[in-house]
Amino acid sequence: AYHKSLRGSDPQAALYWMARMIEGGEDPMTIFRRAIAMAAEDVGLADPQALPLAVAAREAWHQLGAPEGYLPLAEMTIYLATAPKSNSVVLALGAAREAARAHPGAPVPLHLRNAPTALMKTLGYGTAYQYPHDLPGGFAVQDYLPEEVRGARFYQPGDRGFERKVAERLAWWQERRDAGAVTED
Repeated sequence: AYHKSLRGSDPQAALYWMARMIEGGEDPMTIFRRAIAMAAEDVGLADPQALPLAVAAREAWHQLGAPEGYLPLAEMTIYLATAPKSNSVVLALGAAREAARAHPGAPVPLHLRNAPTALMKTLGYGTAYQYPHDLPGGFAVQDYLPEEVRGARFYQPGDRGFERKVAERLAWWQERRDAGAVTED
């Protein structure tokens, strides 16, 4: 009920179920574990501060103990319940793992391979790699996926919270990939 209340954006219910667990003698670490999982699973990148806040609240509990430690627990509960929600990280992880299972032997593209030996350089390792920091806009138009999965879109940002900004950035990069060039933007 606690996790589902957090996911359902109901701080009143989440606080109630948190208090019920505390009053029932539940180890606060169980509540923190559930909340940290929820921050990654249900808030995700819609609010990237949710996960560090949940971890910091657990650390505050370790520093304070009861009864003061219940305050960061309640603060975390309210924050997670009122944060924008997204499960895009869960979906992206599942899609990427599925692709990795489907193509376990897909080779790393030659231009992405390090070439610490003369033989590796002779074999073309690292040839034509573009270091993004040295390019206009800090972005290189180059392929990072193996040929077998080229063009895959594992991560699809949602339209809530911080993911709106991520979507804009991904669209900007994709425009440059499609054009085959980078601008000064």
